[in-house]
Amino acid sequence: MSVCTFFGHRDSPIELRPKLIQAISTLIEKHAVDTFLVGNSGRFDSMVLSVLKELSIAYPHICFSVILSYMPTSSTSDLSYTLLPEGIETVPKKFAISWRNNWMIDHSDYVISDVTHSFGGAAKFTEAAKRKNKTVIELQRPHK
Repeated sequence: MSVCTFFGHRDSPIELRPKLIQAISTLIEKHAVDTFLVGNSGRFDSMVLSVLKELSIAYPHICFSVILSYMPTSSTSDLSYTLLPEGIETVPKKFAISWRNNWMIDHSDYVISDVTHSFGGAAKFTEAAKRKNKTVIELQRPHK
């Protein structure tokens, strides 16, 4: 079985939802992907989590985890589906998101991305995934 992770902009449009559903469904049906790792920052990650919850009804064999960069400090935080990668506790907080994103790449076979410009974290980690020879599925083509 295979693993997929996601990188996208904080302000990804909700109009991407159908493309996201199609990309994830294709990975499940045609590439035996059954595990999904998603971050917890911004609209794209929220949309991914929502889609994964929805698809888990049609595909009950899939599993997904929200990969945290650090433990939430609020007692009202929803910790459902969360995973704190081993080793991240030793990483200074200002480097924790980058460390977590590299961890997700290292533990994945596929990456689904929403990158529309060449700067920022989504672009940086999508490129890192390509350098590590992960299969990258881009929902939108970058503007040049």
